[in-house]
Amino acid sequence: MDKSFYTIFKTFFKVGTLLLGGGYVILPLLQAELVDKKGWIDSDGLCEYYALGQSVPGIIAANMSIFVGYKLRGQIGALAAVLGIVTPAFLAIILIASLMEEIVHFTIIKNLFWGVGIGVIILLFLATKEMWSKSIVDKFTCIVFLSAFIMSTCLNISPAIIILLAIIAGITYRKINSDMENKGAKL
Repeated sequence: MDKSFYTIFKTFFKVGTLLLGGGYVILPLLQAELVDKKGWIDSDGLCEYYALGQSVPGIIAANMSIFVGYKLRGQIGALAAVLGIVTPAFLAIILIASLMEEIVHFTIIKNLFWGVGIGVIILLFLATKEMWSKSIVDKFTCIVFLSAFIMSTCLNISPAIIILLAIIAGITYRKINSDMENKGAKL
C-alpha cells in the first residue's frame, strides 16, 4: 500500500476531520483506518502507540500520529501524519471562532452539539473496550488496574504517581517471574 507523504497526510486528515472530543476517541477511528482498511500497522501496535501518546506531554491524537507516521516513513511520515491530524482542527477553529458569536443561539446548533456529545460518548466506549481487551490480560494486570482505579477515584492520588507505581509494579513483577524461570531452568 502506498505510504507517500500525501497518502499519509490524506489519511490522517480524514481521521482529523472525524475527531471530535479529543484524543480518547481517536483509537476506534485509527483502528478502522490504519489497521482494518490500510493494514499499515496491527492492532497491538496501535494500542502501544496510544499508550505512548498518553504518557508523553501534548495532544494524544498528535502524539499518536507522530508515532504511527514515524513507523511508516520516518521523520517525513511523522510530519505528514501530524500535519494531517491537526489541520482540520486548525481550520475548524478559525472558521468557528469567526462564526460562533453569530450562531451560538440557534436551536439547531445546540442540538448539533448535543448529538456530537452522544457520538463522543460512543467513541469513548469503543476506545475503552479496545484498550481493555489489550490491557487486562491476566490476574496481575487486573490487580494493577483495580489498584490504580482505587488510588485515582477513592484516594485522589495524582495520576503521575499512579503511573510511576504501575511501572515499578510491572518491572518488579517481570523481574520476579524472570528470576523464578531462571531458577526453574537451573534445577
